Amino acid sequence: MTDLCDRQISTLISHRERTICSQRTLRAIARVGQAVNVAVDRFVTVGESIASDIPELRDDMYRACNQARAAGSTIEKLCDSASEDCLRERTAVIQAAKSLLTSVTRVLLLADVVVVKQLLLAKDKVVRSLGRIEGVSNFTEFVKSFSHFGTEMIELAHFTGDRQNDMKDERRRAQMAAARQVLERSTILLLTSSKTCLRHPDSTTCRENRDTVFCQMRRAMDLIHFVVKDGVFEGEDIDDWDAGKTIHSAIKQFESLVEMSRLSFVQSQTKDSLTAAVESICERTQDFTDSAYTTHEHRENILLLCDKVKMELNSLLRVGITLDQTEGYSPTEELECAVQNCLAAARELRNQLYVTTREQTMDMQSVAKTGNQLINSLTNAAIACDEIRTQHHSLCFNQHIEHVVEVCKLLRHIAKTETLQVAARYTEINLRIYGPQVPVAAVTLNQHPTSKVAKENLEVFCDMWQQLMNDIMSICKDVIEAGQQPEKQMYLSLPRPGKHGTTSKPLKSVRLDVDEQEKIAKTGLEMKLASSEMEAETERWQDAPNGAIDENSDIVKRAKNMSRMAFSMYQFTKGSGTLKTTQDLFTQAEYFAEEANRLYKIVRQFSYQVPAGAHKKELLEQLDKVPTHVQQLQFTVKNPTVGKAATFTKVDTVIHETKNLMSVISKVVTTCFVCATKYTLDLQGVGWNGSGGGSGREEGGSRAGGDQSKGGSSSSSDPGI
Repeated sequence: MTDLCDRQISTLISHRERTICSQRTLRAIARVGQAVNVAVDRFVTVGESIASDIPELRDDMYRACNQARAAGSTIEKLCDSASEDCLRERTAVIQAAKSLLTSVTRVLLLADVVVVKQLLLAKDKVVRSLGRIEGVSNFTEFVKSFSHFGTEMIELAHFTGDRQNDMKDERRRAQMAAARQVLERSTILLLTSSKTCLRHPDSTTCRENRDTVFCQMRRAMDLIHFVVKDGVFEGEDIDDWDAGKTIHSAIKQFESLVEMSRLSFVQSQTKDSLTAAVESICERTQDFTDSAYTTHEHRENILLLCDKVKMELNSLLRVGITLDQTEGYSPTEELECAVQNCLAAARELRNQLYVTTREQTMDMQSVAKTGNQLINSLTNAAIACDEIRTQHHSLCFNQHIEHVVEVCKLLRHIAKTETLQVAARYTEINLRIYGPQVPVAAVTLNQHPTSKVAKENLEVFCDMWQQLMNDIMSICKDVIEAGQQPEKQMYLSLPRPGKHGTTSKPLKSVRLDVDEQEKIAKTGLEMKLASSEMEAETERWQDAPNGAIDENSDIVKRAKNMSRMAFSMYQFTKGSGTLKTTQDLFTQAEYFAEEANRLYKIVRQFSYQVPAGAHKKELLEQLDKVPTHVQQLQFTVKNPTVGKAATFTKVDTVIHETKNLMSVISKVVTTCFVCATKYTLDLQGVGWNGSGGGSGREEGGSRAGGDQSKGGSSSSSDPGI
C-alpha cells in the first residue's frame, strides 16, 4: 500500500504546469487522487485492526489512522477540484502529502512497537526458562525444562531473525547477529554442562562450566534487548561500546575535522576538537604498542608517526590562528598545504597500523595449529589422570588464548566496516569467556576419567573453541582484503569525463533490489517533497506582482538545478530515472554537493546587500548550516564500502544527507526571496566573486557520469570546498 501511495503522490507532485489541461488529464488526476484515498483507507483499516488487540496503543493508533484517512480524503478532493490551471499552485497538495506521510509513518511506528513487544516477550520467556533449568535437581525435571526451553528458543530465533533482516543500521544488525550466534552455539554447551553438573554435583569445575554458559546466554539476551530498544536498557541510556571506539573511527573523525578547517575559522571549539581527536588516536594506538606480539620496529614506527600527526596538527593550528586574526576568512595555499600534511600524516599512521596487524595475522594458521595441538595434549593428559601435565597444558593454552585475543583486538581497530568491527569485538569477548573453560572442562575429566558425560562436555567446549578460531580466520581474511583496496581518488572539483585522470579500475556498481528500494522509500519521498516545495516556492516568487525575482537569477537557476538533481536521486530510490546504479547515485550526490557549495557562495555575496536586521540574521543563521551539510554529504560519498550490506547503508545515508541539505537550501532560498522583495534587491547581479550572474555559467550536473544534457556537468572553474 505504501509503495502504491508513494507512486501516486509522486505523480501529483511532479506534474508539470500546462497552459491548458485536457479533460483526459483532469480525469487522470482525479483517478490518482481516488487511488491514493482508497490505498490509505485499506492501510489504516489494517492499522485499526492491530490496535484493537492492544489496549495501550489503541488510542494512538486510531488517532494516527484518522489523520491518514483525512489526508487521503484531502488529496482526493484537491484532485477532483482541479481546473484548467490544474495543480498550478501545488503547495496544498504538498502539504497534504506531508500530512499523509507523517500519519502513515506514525502508524508504521506503532505497528513496529507491537513487533518489539512480541520479541521482548519471547526473550523474557527464554530468560525464565533458563532460570528453571538452572534450578533443577534431577534428570527428569531437567529433560522437561530443557524441552520447554528449546521450543521457546525456536520462537525467539524466529523473531530475532526477522528483526535482524529489517534493521537498517549496520552496527545494530551486526550486534543482533552476534547475540543470536551466541545463543545458538551455547545451547549445546548448556545441555552438556548441565548434564555433567547433575551427574557430578560436588565438582566445582562442572559448576563453573555451567555457570559460565548461563552467564553468557543472559548477556546475549541483554544484548538483544539493548539492540531492540536501540540503546535503552531498563529505562537508562547505556553507552554503546561498539559506536566508533576504534582507531579507524578515530582517524576518520580526525580527517573529517581537518577537512572542515577549510570551511570555517579555526576557532577555539575547532581547536579543542582537533586536539581531542589526536589524543584519542594516540590513546587507541596503545593497543598496538602495548601488545607483546608487536615487533620493536613496528612499535617505534607507530610512536614516531603519532608524534608526526601531533606536529602537523600544531602547524595547522598556527595557520588557523593567523587566518582567524584577519577580518575575512579566505582559504590560502598555506592552509591547504597544512591540511594536506595533516591528512598525509594520518594516512601514514593508518597504513603502519594496517601493516602491523597484517604481520600478526599472517601467523594465524600456525597459531590455530598450535591451539589444536594443545587441546589434544590437554585431552590426553586429562584422560590419563596426569594432573601435572593437565595443569601445564592448561597454562600454555591460557597463554595461547591471550595471543589470539590480541589479534582480535587489532583486527577490530583497523576494520573499515561496522559489521567487521562488531564481529571482531564479540569474537574477542567469546574467546575471553569460553576459551578458559576448555582447561576447566579438562580438569573435570581429569577428576572423573571414566565419565562419558564429562568427556562429552570437554568435546563440546573444544568444538566451541574451534568455531571461534574459524570466525577469527574469516575476519582476518575480510579485514585484510578490505585494507588492501585502494582509497577512492578524491577531487576538490568533480572531474569531467576524459579529464583530470581516472582510476584504473572503476568501483563496482550495483542496482538496488525491491526490498532495498522499499526501505529507503520514505526518506526518498521526504527529499522529493522538500525539492518540490522549493521549486513551488521559486515559481511563486517569480510570478509575484512586483516581478522582483528574475528567472535568470543565479540563485533561482542553482535552486532549480538542485531540485532537478534531487528529483533524479528520488527516482533512483524507486528504480526509475536516469540513475541506474549505486555509483551513478554517488556521482550525482557529488554534483549535488558541489552545486550547494556554489549556491552557498552566491548567497553569501547576496547577503552583503541585505541591511542589518532580523531578516539578515535569519538568512545568515540558515546559510551557516549549508557547509556542514555539504561536508557531511561529501564525506559520506567518499567513504569506501565493502559488501552489499555496507553499500546499501551508504546509499541510505546519502539519500538522508541529501534530504537534509535540500531542506536547508529550501529555507535559505525562501529567505533570499523575502529579503529581495522587502528591500528591493537585485538578484540578477549576484554571482561568484560578485562578477555578474550565472547566465554564462553551466548548470550543475543533473545526471551521474558527466551527462551534459539538460543540467550538464558543473563548471570545474569554480573551486570546490
